[in-house]
Amino acid sequence: MAAVILPQHSSLYSVKTSLAPPARTASSSKIGVETGDFTILHSSKNGVTNDVQLRSILRNAQVKRCRMYSKVTAMLKRGGRKTPDKEYPWPQKMRPQDLIGSPLPFLSRFKPLPQKSKPVHLPFELPLVDIQKKIHEVRELADSTGMDFSMQLNELQEKYEEVRRDLYTHLSPIQRLSVARHPSRPTCLDHILTITDKWLELHGDRAGFDDPAIISGIGKIDGMSFMFIGHQKGRNTKENIYRNFAMPTPNGYRKALRMMQHAAHHGFPILTFVDTPGAYAGIQAEERGQGEAIARNLREMFGLRVPIITTVIGEGGSGGALAIGCCDKMLMLENSVYYVASPEACAAILWKKAAAAPKATEAMRITAHELMKMDIVDDVIPEPLGGAHSDPFTTSMNMKKVIMKHMHELLKVDPEPLLERRFAKFRKIGAHQEAVNLDPRMKRKMKPRDAPPEMGEPKLLTSSVRENLEFNLKAASTANPSE
Repeated sequence: MAAVILPQHSSLYSVKTSLAPPARTASSSKIGVETGDFTILHSSKNGVTNDVQLRSILRNAQVKRCRMYSKVTAMLKRGGRKTPDKEYPWPQKMRPQDLIGSPLPFLSRFKPLPQKSKPVHLPFELPLVDIQKKIHEVRELADSTGMDFSMQLNELQEKYEEVRRDLYTHLSPIQRLSVARHPSRPTCLDHILTITDKWLELHGDRAGFDDPAIISGIGKIDGMSFMFIGHQKGRNTKENIYRNFAMPTPNGYRKALRMMQHAAHHGFPILTFVDTPGAYAGIQAEERGQGEAIARNLREMFGLRVPIITTVIGEGGSGGALAIGCCDKMLMLENSVYYVASPEACAAILWKKAAAAPKATEAMRITAHELMKMDIVDDVIPEPLGGAHSDPFTTSMNMKKVIMKHMHELLKVDPEPLLERRFAKFRKIGAHQEAVNLDPRMKRKMKPRDAPPEMGEPKLLTSSVRENLEFNLKAASTANPSE
């Protein structure tokens, strides 16, 4: 058999044909194929109907000769290597425990990290770090001396749980923002692989691109098929660079739209997961039409005739989150945030300094409970004590329970009323007042003399007019009457 490695731009994955025994000539002794009629390659199984010059295919290829008949096999190179990626879609060696249940999770490149990431402590968790150090010191002392310190350890453990409970039950908005951005917080694929029975990841926007910042695929929950779409953050620096820190490009939004239309065509409900600081604002993204891609998603999502549920699992920033967030039900994890601009950007605009981010976070009302009061969010999913990163499995199960509860309600609604309710949900967002008399003294930064007078108050001249009038009167009094 002769193996041919095609260049990466070739569209032939596997081409097999039989060749007559070639005559050994000086021009063909190196590759084992005679020029002439044998340079024409016919293949209909792979969509190649026209005659393809085998010489062009074998130009940069390696061919092995055989004595009788030759069989040419072409394989696409992956990642610059000469052999296919044996770990995708199936691992090279499967463990016995991997064969239990459905093997579909292996169709995703998302695998557990080989090394556990180091624990990250947030600034407000410093009291917990001090107690943990004391517990560690007491345990080392007990191991070195052999004495019983169980009573002291129990007291420290109880104190640790009490301080932890007190911290996480009274989180400020800026503290919830830091929890939403925690590096160890479960990602979209973490939740999907936990709540689904089967999962098959889909790629590509049918235009030659596949944005890793947005993942999509079909999965089953309790026997029901769903289309999953979400922002994917990295679990370490290498993954974050690959995922572009969950900031999608126009290709990602077009991939998401393709999957939504595919789901609407086959009648799959859509589940989207938002976890992005915003759409990528690079020059290449703008050249490829970032604004147009987001706007098209907004328009098309209001016409999809299947239920859509969006869950904010981390931070949802601006149009990058809304591009997959036009839904029938908006859910948020307890410590997630949803904003039109980051608190740091808001502080830089309004207070001219990023240090005012805590003040901006409180003023913007970006937490889940605040947004639920304003009827922007329909339900808040509780998180375990310590945040979602402390117990990802429990968080995913809570999410699954709430999602399925709302999904069963939406499946009872016909498509036309569903579209009307979705449109009305976003039309009612915001508050305004009409035909209300405003007091300019309170609503505008005016000097008392510049503000319009109230009822019964004598009309005062403005400061500039009064100064000009006093100057003219003084000049007239000092002038010579004879002149």
